Formats: sequence, structure tokens, C-alpha cells
Amino acid sequence: PSHRRVKTPRRPALKKPAPSGLKDPVGVYCRVRPLSRPDQECCIEVINENTVQIHPPDGYRIFRNGEYRETQYSFKEVFGTLVPQKELFDVVAKPLVEDLIRGKNGLLFTYGVTGSGKTHTMTGSPGDGGLLPRCLAMIFNSIGPFQAKRFVFKLDDKNGVDVQCEVDALLERQKRDAMPVPKTPSGKRQVDPEFADMINVQDHCKAEEVDEDNVYSVFVSYIEIYNNYIYDLLEETPFDLIKPKPPQSKILREDQNHNMYVTGCTEVEVKSTEEAFEVFWKGQKKRRIANTQLNRESSRSHGVFIIKLAQAPLDADGDNVLQEKEQITLSQLSLVDLAGSERTNRTKAEGNRLREAGNINQSLMTLRTCIEVLRENQMCGTNKMVPYRDSKLTHLFKNYFDGEGKVRMIVCVNPKAEDYEESLQVMRFAEMTQEVEVARPVDRPLCGLTPGRRFRNQDLPGEILLPSFPPLPSCELLDINDDQTLPKLAEVLEERHKLRQKLSEEFAKNALTFKTILRELDSSIMSKENYVQGKLSEKEKIITGQKTELERMEKKIKTLEYKIEILEKTATIYEEDKRHLQQELESQSQKLQRQASDKRRLEARLQGMVAETTMKWEKECERRVAAKQLEMQNKLWVKDEKLKQLKAIVTEPKSEKPERPSRERDREKPIQRSISPPPVPNAPPVRLRHRRSRSAGERWVDHKPPSNLPTDTVMQPHVPHAITVAAASEKALAKCDKYMLTHQELASDGEIETKLIKGDVFKTRGGGQAVQFTEIETLKQESPTGRKRRSSPSSADPPADAANAEWTDVETRCSVAVEMRAGSALGPGYQHHAQPKRRKP
Repeated sequence: PSHRRVKTPRRPALKKPAPSGLKDPVGVYCRVRPLSRPDQECCIEVINENTVQIHPPDGYRIFRNGEYRETQYSFKEVFGTLVPQKELFDVVAKPLVEDLIRGKNGLLFTYGVTGSGKTHTMTGSPGDGGLLPRCLAMIFNSIGPFQAKRFVFKLDDKNGVDVQCEVDALLERQKRDAMPVPKTPSGKRQVDPEFADMINVQDHCKAEEVDEDNVYSVFVSYIEIYNNYIYDLLEETPFDLIKPKPPQSKILREDQNHNMYVTGCTEVEVKSTEEAFEVFWKGQKKRRIANTQLNRESSRSHGVFIIKLAQAPLDADGDNVLQEKEQITLSQLSLVDLAGSERTNRTKAEGNRLREAGNINQSLMTLRTCIEVLRENQMCGTNKMVPYRDSKLTHLFKNYFDGEGKVRMIVCVNPKAEDYEESLQVMRFAEMTQEVEVARPVDRPLCGLTPGRRFRNQDLPGEILLPSFPPLPSCELLDINDDQTLPKLAEVLEERHKLRQKLSEEFAKNALTFKTILRELDSSIMSKENYVQGKLSEKEKIITGQKTELERMEKKIKTLEYKIEILEKTATIYEEDKRHLQQELESQSQKLQRQASDKRRLEARLQGMVAETTMKWEKECERRVAAKQLEMQNKLWVKDEKLKQLKAIVTEPKSEKPERPSRERDREKPIQRSISPPPVPNAPPVRLRHRRSRSAGERWVDHKPPSNLPTDTVMQPHVPHAITVAAASEKALAKCDKYMLTHQELASDGEIETKLIKGDVFKTRGGGQAVQFTEIETLKQESPTGRKRRSSPSSADPPADAANAEWTDVETRCSVAVEMRAGSALGPGYQHHAQPKRRKP
């Protein structure tokens, strides 16, 4: 064989799931450990092989609808307190070991609270080995006769494997044997007596399907994840008493096949179960454990024991390992003993123990979060990112959940009442984990060589069995007269010559037959090639058509995506407008509500003001009525006094006052005029003249009530093109922009006083008309001689008129007094003239 080293990948480059897209759920099993004392209260019961029931202990009652609540949880299989380790191994771990030998990966980890039996399930106890030693025993029982020599397979630092020829492997073995302290322990080295029984009591378990034409090598490594740092438990550190060197943490990396591995981790090649378990126990002594309130030897870190199996087929002769990297496979089985989740108030942890507990709970919480996100992505069709990188534990095993291998979990629970709350959380997490499905890994491709290569040379003899030639007789001539030796030699040679000719003919015949078979084989191969070519051409046409259809569909998809994007933008705009309109509607509604509330408050306020004003004006009217009554009483009193004076004047003798009766009649006339309008004098024979209004150029409504009396004066108010009405008319107001009301009343001197009340007409908001008065024009009719001032007689008057002057003064004073009293009652808005009127002679 050629002396060369071939670097092979860990697995074939096929990373996609199976073409069928099959997925398997995560296998979750439950194991219930027995109680420490018989008198302890139990809160977990095994109902059947798939169901457990958990109920609250005494003092911790949960009621629903007044009834005591018990919760049941289902698992793939439940193992009670009496189930032995072998049965647990046969159900859970044995299929993973068989997959490991067939070139598939597997992950098995134990999960539970502190003191629930995780380490016992994984490691076991003396006389009753756990899952880890049983897995090692099954592996070596299956591949023991087919193991390659040491250093034929050599792992590199990039999660790959190198295959070496026998010469290179021999040189490396000699080099390691020459070292004073060999790093690789021998297969006959004694194991620690404390755990010797764990290996000796194992049953001879063996995988059924083992490829006998392959050679195998087993590599083990042991790491721990402590405070979210990775440490190598098999790393050899120099011992220094003065300044001991602390262990260095390792880094996670990703290989060329996107698989996670611990860089710089020590990987030991082992050849027996004893040797592998000795390596495990060596690292177990370095694992961090501590005494807590819940467990005397509580694991404070996550222990990960990794078993790698490298296998490669033999060559065609069955003597050496095939030096082809495509045929070399590296499979891996990870056994994880998780640290227990616990509550710090129960463990009373302080200092480092408290920090350890926090990191343990954080990593387990990250594991739970990853499981929840995986479950949500699978059940709801979402594509959320799984937070593998939040913890070293989940980051290391993320490939298993992405379809790199099978995942199995054993949930260990302690049925004691003190662990009820923690056990309840563990059960819920385990039940949720069962709903996560992992893609089924791709089967390893089978070797294309002829099976049975390993034992072929053992079945064949050392040389090919041919028909035996007759032996040559002795050719030594001792006597010249010997006539038997040469004839016998010639006879034997003739027989050998005939046999050789026969063999030559048979060989030629076999060669001809073989050539015929080869021709037939060539013709069949050619026909098959032609058939295959035809099929390939057909398939290429189909593929071309499908590519064209695919391009068309892609273009259509792009068009639809563009339309969808436009519709989404339009929908976004409409939603935005809808939201704005809704906000505006809400604001308007709130504004209307505020206005309605303000209106109600204003109405209430106006009602109060109206009531107050009504009451005020009622009081004012009562006051004015009382004042008017008092004024009328005063007027009556004045009239009575005047009548008394007139009566006294009338009753005087005629000799003294001859003209008194006539004057008295003249004096009574103003009193009659104050009661009724005076008689209209005869109109002069002249043309009546009308007084032009100041607003003649505008459209007016001339409102003259029917009670108006004609004054027959020359100056009359006249508005051209005015609409004359006797009562208020809405139609007339709608046609005009000015309004004039004629009002007549008696003045204090008994004459008719005409008032022209003017205003502007404007339209109201409700569609009607309103009038706003702006001015009042007063027209008054007086006699030129009727209101001359009367005073005491002048010096030119004769003395005989002294008595008459005195009477006139009295009359004048009485008339003025009456007129002033009457004028004051007209109010402040009216004008009047209080001038005395003289009688006509």
C-alpha cells in the first residue's frame, strides 16, 4: 500500500434532511426514583406505562370549582421505582448505540431537580451500572473483533478524522511506547475498585447489524459546563504546589459541515470497556460537586461525555483500510448529565453556591426557551430565531435539534412532597418538549464493494488447486545397461505434455467463454447506456420544460408580489386614513359632547337668569303700578283743587267780574282737549304739500296702523314706492330693506303728536327677517297764537285789569302744573313741550 495520509470529513457533506421530509418527535421518558424513607409523603404516582399523576401534598392544596385537583402527564414511557437499569438501557439507550454503529448521531441527557437521580441513572452504582457503562460495553461487544489498530484513525483539531496507513500507525505506536509516561492507558490497566463492579456485571449486549467489512475505532472525551464556561476534564495540567495553574476554559467552534465542537478538547482512543470507563472515572474525579441542603454530592456543572466512533471499509483484498475519504464516517453519541435545577431559598446557597445555582438555572431556562421557540415555529408556522447562543449548553447541541441526530431525554423526578413545585415545572417542560419534532437524519450510504472481504483470504488456501501432474521419476543412471529409467521418464513427460495440452485447451475454451460473456456484458451495458441516454434526454426535455414553467411562474410571482406590495401600501394608507378619521370623529364627538354639556349648562343658567329677571321685572312693575296709582291720585287731587278754584271764581259776583263766565268756558277748553283730540280747523284752499323723507331712495315698508288719524297738514311724510301695510307683514319685509312705523298719541297740550319710528331690515340665520330700530322722527302740530307766554300785566295795561291779570296768573299756574305732571309720566324717551296755551278771544 502507498504511504499516504488522507484527511476525511466527519460526515458526508449531505446536511439536508431526508427527501421524504420525515420528522420524529423528541423522545421523552420519565423515571421515578424511590423515596429515601418509607414514612415520607409521596406526591407522584405511576398510573400506567405512559402516564404519571402528580397531586399537591398536604398543606399545599389547589382547588378548582371546589374540588381537589390532580394533574396527569403522559410520556413515551414511564419507569417506576422498581424498574432496573438494564430495562431502562434497553428501551432508551440501546437504539442510540445501534444508530451510532450505523453511522448516526445521538443525544441523551437526564433532566430534573437536584436529588432526583440523574447521576445515578447516567453513571449507576457498584453492582448496578448506569446508562454510560452499558453503552460502552455494548459498543465494544459489537465492534471488538473488528477494531482497527491504535492510531490508524487519528482525530484532528477541526472535528475531522485522518486515516493513516499501517506503517504510519506503527511508527506512532512505537513513538508513544517509547515515552516514559504514555498518555494512552493500556487495556489491562486496573480500574478504581469502587466502580469495578459497574463494568463486570454488564450483560453481554451486542448490536445485531454490524458491518464486518469495516474497521472501527472509539474515541472518548469528557467536558463540563460550569458557570457557562467549558472545561476539559481529561486535560493534563502540570502539578505545581507553589502556584497551581487554574484550568483554562475552552471555546466552541463550527466545523466545515456547520457542526459545533469544543476546540482543543482531549480525545482519547480506547480499545476496551475498562479502558474507556477508566478515562471517564478520571474526569469524574475532577468534576465539580458540592454539598447542598438537597444533596450531599450535588453536581454543580453539566457533564458531557462524548463517544466518537470512526469507521472505514476495508479494501478489495480485505487486508487494509480503504484510503478513500468518502467512505470514512465519524458518528457521535453525547451523554449529558445536567445539573439539577433548584430554588436558592431551599438550598440556602450563599457566595459561590448561589452564583453556581444562578448559572445552572439560567442555562436550563435557555434550554427551555429554545424548546418553546422550536415548538412555536413548528406548530404556528413562524420562523423565529432560536436563541441557541444564549447558553453554551444549547449552543453545543444545536445541530441535534436541527436534524443532525436523534434526541432522547430522561426526566428524573423525586416523589417526595418537598419537591412538588419543582417537579411540576419539570413535568410541564417535559410535556412541552415532546411536541418538538426533529428531522430524521439521512442514512449513511452503503459501501459499494463486495461483502465478505475480511474473511476471503482465510477461506482460500495458500495456492490455487490445479490438477496434479504425475511426479517425475528419478533420472539418475547408475548402469549403462539400464533400460527402464529413460522409458519411464519419457512416459511421464508424455503424460505431463498431454495434461498441459488439455489444460491449454480448457484455458482457451474458458477464455473464449469469458470473452463471449464480456461481449454480452458490453452489449448489455451499451444497450443500457443507450436506454439511459434516451431516458436522460427525455428527462432533460422535461427539466427544460419545467425550468421554462418555473421561470414563468417566477415572473408571475414577482408580478404578484409587486401587486401585493402595492395593495399592502394602499391598505396601509387606507388604514392610516381610517385611523385619522376615527380620531377626528372621536374628537368631534367629544367636542359635540362638550358643546352639548355647555349648552345644557347655558340653558340652565339662562333659565335661572330668566326666572331672576322675571321676578325682578314683576317687582319693578308692581313698583311702577304703585307709583302710577300714586301719580293718578295726585292728578285727581290737582283736578279737584282746580275745580274748587274754578267753582270759587264762578260763584263770585258779576259786577266785579263781568267776563268771568266766558273766560271760564275758555279756560275749560284745554281740559277737554287733553281728554279728546281738538276739532280740526277748516283746511285752507291750497294744495297739500308732502314732506319728503330723508330716505326716499330706498325700498321702504310704511306701516300705518288702522287707528291713525289724518292730520290734514300741508307737510305730510311721504316715501315713494313704499309698501303700505296696516299690520306687520313678512312678505313685505322680505322685499324691502327699510321699515317705518307711524305712531300717534296725544301731547300734553291736547294736540296730536305723530312719531315716525324707523329701522333697518336684515335677514336672520334661520331664514326670517328682523328689524333693528335706528331713529325716531317726531312731528308735532301747534297753533301760532295758542301758546303765548302769559305773564302779569304790563305797566301799559289799565289798572282796571288788575283783577283779570291776577286770575290769569292763577289759571296759567294751574295749567302749567297739570301739563308738567302729565308730561313726566310719558317716560324719558319721549319729547314734550310744557308751554301754556292762550285761548282765542
